[in-house]
Amino acid sequence: MKIKLLNKSYGSNKIVEDVSFKLPRGKVISFIGPNGAGKSTVLNIITRLVKKDSGEIEFDNKKMEKWKSNELSKRLAILTQTNNITMKLTVKELVSFGRFPYSGSNLTKEDHDKVYEAIKYMELLELENRFIDELSGGQRQRAYIAMVIAQDTDFVFLDEPTNSLDIYHSSNMMKILRRLCDEFGKTVILVLHEINFAATYSDYIGAFKDGKLYKFDEVSKVITSETLKELYNVDFSIKMINGKPISIYY
Repeated sequence: MKIKLLNKSYGSNKIVEDVSFKLPRGKVISFIGPNGAGKSTVLNIITRLVKKDSGEIEFDNKKMEKWKSNELSKRLAILTQTNNITMKLTVKELVSFGRFPYSGSNLTKEDHDKVYEAIKYMELLELENRFIDELSGGQRQRAYIAMVIAQDTDFVFLDEPTNSLDIYHSSNMMKILRRLCDEFGKTVILVLHEINFAATYSDYIGAFKDGKLYKFDEVSKVITSETLKELYNVDFSIKMINGKPISIYY
């Protein structure tokens, strides 16, 4: 996937300015940066949730706007920060929505298997018959991500997937996303505020500041004291092992 010179403004306020990069396949890529840096907007533009003002997005040698929605939804899945479903749904029913691009409401055995596997991945088997509105915020977040996993796409876009999760489920979430990449060859793109998670589980990092892409490269070339200081205006110390950052603190 190629992104070239993306721009987005709201009135006179530039949210995204001349952002260009390529998303390598089969890798975990994290977008980091302070609040208001443009990370989520770029993610939403790439996935067609937000209309760009200018620029190009090319996916499998075809411009993104040329893709039909039903075909694109079999290749690309997105989970945003705000997910509000007003219907009375169980966890299993919600996760089943991930199979809609393939079978609509008439799920096949393969669809049911995908739903079961996704629920199991997210450690929700004991809750699969509970209603979504009866769950804690963290449980609900895991159910939404199970829905995305059930969609079984090549590219998975997640905006702050560890939001509302405790330490155990946050770290387990990142391990699961890493497995989706390593074991199933999926390309996983995340917006993250937890720099340690980004450094530990990512292959590449896109660092954003003031609506611009400050740096896009392998983890060890982006997670440096100098770069983090430029992004957050805070002094960081980084512990490295074999050239890879394993602990970041300030």
